[in-house]
Amino acid sequence: MSEITTKDVQIFNNGTAIDAYLAISETEQSPWGIVVLQEIFGINPHIQDVTKRLASQGYAAIAPALYQRSAPGFQAGYNAEGINIGRQYKDQTTAEQLLGDIQAAIDLLKTLPQVQKIGTIGFCFGGHVAYLAASLDSVNATASFYGAGIVNSRPGGGEPTLNVTPEIKGTVYAFFGTEDPSIPPEAVEAIEKALTQQNPANRVFRYPGAEHGFFCDQRASYNKEAALDAWLKVKSLFS
Repeated sequence: MSEITTKDVQIFNNGTAIDAYLAISETEQSPWGIVVLQEIFGINPHIQDVTKRLASQGYAAIAPALYQRSAPGFQAGYNAEGINIGRQYKDQTTAEQLLGDIQAAIDLLKTLPQVQKIGTIGFCFGGHVAYLAASLDSVNATASFYGAGIVNSRPGGGEPTLNVTPEIKGTVYAFFGTEDPSIPPEAVEAIEKALTQQNPANRVFRYPGAEHGFFCDQRASYNKEAALDAWLKVKSLFS
C-alpha cells in the first residue's frame, strides 16, 4: 500500500498567501500532479480524502483553499447552513483570482521532480472551476464533476465559462448525474457539444439515477456504483 505524506502548505498568487493541502506518495511516483478543486464546503474531510486517494495512486495532489480571501480555514458540513454560507463565499470569488490560485498550485507541483504533467479534478463549485481552469496552458487533463452554471455563468461575472472551450488544449472528462436538479439535461448537452467539437477525446459521462454530489460518500446523494465507475475513468484520464 502506498505510503502517503500530507501537509499544509502555502502558495502565492500575486503576493496573496493561499493555504493548500498537499498529499504525496512516498512509495509510488506518477508523472502527474493534480490540483483538487473544492465544493462550496471548503477543504473539508471529503476533499482531503480525495486528495489522499489521488496520492495513493502515485499522483502528487494539492487542494488550494478557494475561499482564502473571504474565509480562511473554512470548512462546512453537508447541511442547509453549510450550503447557505458556502454559496455566499462562492459568490465572492472571481475567475481571475481562481485561475491565479490554481496556477500558483500548479507552480508548486512543478517544483516536485516527479511531476511532468498537470491535471485538475473538481466537484460541484470546483467542477465549474475545473472547467474554467482547463483553459490554462499548463493543464493537460481535467475531470469536472457536476459543475453547475458552466453554460450560463462565470465566477465574478462576465461571459459564461463554456466560452473558454476553444482555449482548452488538454482532455476533459465531465461527469453528471441524470437526477441532478442544479444541472438540466440541456446544459449537459451544450457542454458535450462544445467539448466534442473542440476535441473528440473529450468525454461527457451521464449516470442514470445519480444526483448532485454522487461521488461524495459523506453526502446523502452518494451513489456507490456511479462513484466507483467515475473513479476508474478518472484514473484512466490521468494514466
